[in-house]
Amino acid sequence: MKAKTARNKIIIVGGLSACLLLGGCGAGQAADATSAESTAAAQESTVTPTETTEAENISTETAQNEAQLSDGVYTAEFSTDSSMFHVSEACDGKGTLTVKDGVMTIHISLGSKKILNLYPGLAEDAAKDGAVLLEPTTDTVTYSDGMTEEVYGFDVPVPVIGEEFDLALIGTKGKWYDHKVKVSDPVAEDSREAANGSFDMSALADGSYIIELTMEGGSGRASIQSPAQLAVADGAATATLEWSSPNYDYMLVNGEKYLPVNTEGNSVFEVPVEALDAPLTMIGDTVAMSTPHEVEYTVTFHSETLESTESGK
Repeated sequence: MKAKTARNKIIIVGGLSACLLLGGCGAGQAADATSAESTAAAQESTVTPTETTEAENISTETAQNEAQLSDGVYTAEFSTDSSMFHVSEACDGKGTLTVKDGVMTIHISLGSKKILNLYPGLAEDAAKDGAVLLEPTTDTVTYSDGMTEEVYGFDVPVPVIGEEFDLALIGTKGKWYDHKVKVSDPVAEDSREAANGSFDMSALADGSYIIELTMEGGSGRASIQSPAQLAVADGAATATLEWSSPNYDYMLVNGEKYLPVNTEGNSVFEVPVEALDAPLTMIGDTVAMSTPHEVEYTVTFHSETLESTESGK
């Protein structure tokens, strides 16, 4: 609009200048006026692109800064463009975002088992031969009333935080559909624990302890023995967790995989513990069913039950 107005000004002033020249008076003043108006128009025509470019640069820099998350585990919002495609209501619209070596992946538990595969891109590419599809996991979600349900979950690559990206899906009808999704508002697990008033781990002296724990999630058929052993060395705590089943072949804690430390009997793992009195997310992969699947659990270690197992302490 500014550029159009400027051009109109130039035409009007140019016509006035021609009339003055024909009349033989004010020619110098008209020429000066024409030059001034032309200069102003040129300045106006260059302001808007510059301001727009600066705004675009700021927006791009902001998005890049948001995407540069430190390695770790976060809770993040996962939103979509469809009410038919969303995370389970039990998850409050959130997923678990893991950042490792700068690569971001969010695990989402969906509302059912009706979505069979996802594809990070467009539907037309997903349908091509050789397309690498995202395979589902079988997740158990727990609702606020205590009821549990098995649903499909997926590990979705995240190219950027706070901006939409393409994620195609195929359901039981065998047709691919395009969707836009967005991952936003990541909150570090350790930040959430601190906000919940977790125990100060630095107060623990190096040594061996036992501590009681509670666990939520899963079908309720499996459990972890309580109390558990807790070893503290150089300020880092490691728990020895014994399951009530021999069918767990690995655990995921903060994005790291841990294998059993035993070969017979119930599955036993040694995993890091970053906080007491705060819920910690741990994933166990069980082979008890027809196919292995990862199940998410929430484990809380209770500091008031902590007891040293070393003599004299």
